[in-house]
Amino acid sequence: MLSDVMEDYLKTIYQIQTRSGPPVSTSAVADALEKTPATVTSMLDKLEERGLVAREKYKGAELTPEGETVALEVLRHHRLLEAYLAEHLDYSWSEVHDEADALEHHISEEFERRVAEALDDPVVDPHGDPIPSADLAPIEDDGASALSAHEVGDRVVVSRVSDRDREELEYLEDAGVTPGTELEIVDVAPFGMLTVRTETEGEQSLPESVADAIYVRPVADAAAPTDPAEVTDA
Repeated sequence: MLSDVMEDYLKTIYQIQTRSGPPVSTSAVADALEKTPATVTSMLDKLEERGLVAREKYKGAELTPEGETVALEVLRHHRLLEAYLAEHLDYSWSEVHDEADALEHHISEEFERRVAEALDDPVVDPHGDPIPSADLAPIEDDGASALSAHEVGDRVVVSRVSDRDREELEYLEDAGVTPGTELEIVDVAPFGMLTVRTETEGEQSLPESVADAIYVRPVADAAAPTDPAEVTDA
């Protein structure tokens, strides 16, 4: 049996690998989990002993196939729980992350199956993040890029939004910037402020740190709905 903390490390390494590729540095894991590098190094030693990560001196860690399977299972639990909390218990998308974090390690396979069935097997969570399939196949890259990397005049669709900062999520909900929203970038200020226009809320100013947390695709590439409530035939 793995501890909750071990599972959290594996999930975090997987998420960093997905964004920037392996190997994952000790400092990146420490920043993500708000731990000291020494604490992270000690845990990576334990995970390596169990065959869940492979490490290369001075470069970082990479999940083994066994470690990746564990990470995908924890992510599936987490994102299914987020979708269930939002759809059936009226949680806002800014509230579900912490609740799912507390529950993800403690549900059975049968509970997971029933939650997925109750939600009609959704493919994304409330933030637009893909939910791993029941067979725990690796998640394919959706081609989305950070909103902050785009230029004035670009028309994009929000694919997903980082769920790490509750205040950011509340701000974006008020601004009408959620998965599936079409945006036009109308201004990029030199001091780190980006202005977008939405069809429903008009122009909205977003700090660069917030724009970094929004992942988008060009309008022409956005085919599938990203709101769990819209995904009915997946």
